Amino acid sequence: MNPNLTIRPATIDDVPAVVQMLADDFLGEQRERPEDPLPESYFEAFREIENDPNNELVVAILDEMIVGTFQLTYTPSLSFQGSTRCTVESVRVDAKLRGQGIGREMMLWAMERAKEKGCVSMQLTTHSERKDAHRFYEGLGFKSTHLGMKLTLE
Repeated sequence: MNPNLTIRPATIDDVPAVVQMLADDFLGEQRERPEDPLPESYFEAFREIENDPNNELVVAILDEMIVGTFQLTYTPSLSFQGSTRCTVESVRVDAKLRGQGIGREMMLWAMERAKEKGCVSMQLTTHSERKDAHRFYEGLGFKSTHLGMKLTLE
């Protein structure tokens, strides 16, 4: 593990950097608004996440800069005998720092956090065009076992 990398729950002060990171790819540039000032909707969403014990927004810090982010959602379920699953979403690493192990450390941290919360499994979706991401997640032990579908609600 990089001794200079810190992974921790995000604070409201981290929101602008997280939004900038979410916007910095071919999908995010179409759906995010990293304006100054940020639209209030981002801060409202952060407060909702922060106040929900089944959600966590997380950041990775290197040399006092946010270099990664992801969100964890814990879903209690009747299936698997009343177990809890963890979903990891919106995983991003600063484009300039990819390939340096930051994403791996973030995901290992996320897996440990899910175990601490008593989860029996972790799941994620990744865009079908992100072939490098698919290899990355497979290298961590994830398997493509389900077909993910999305519906945009107007």
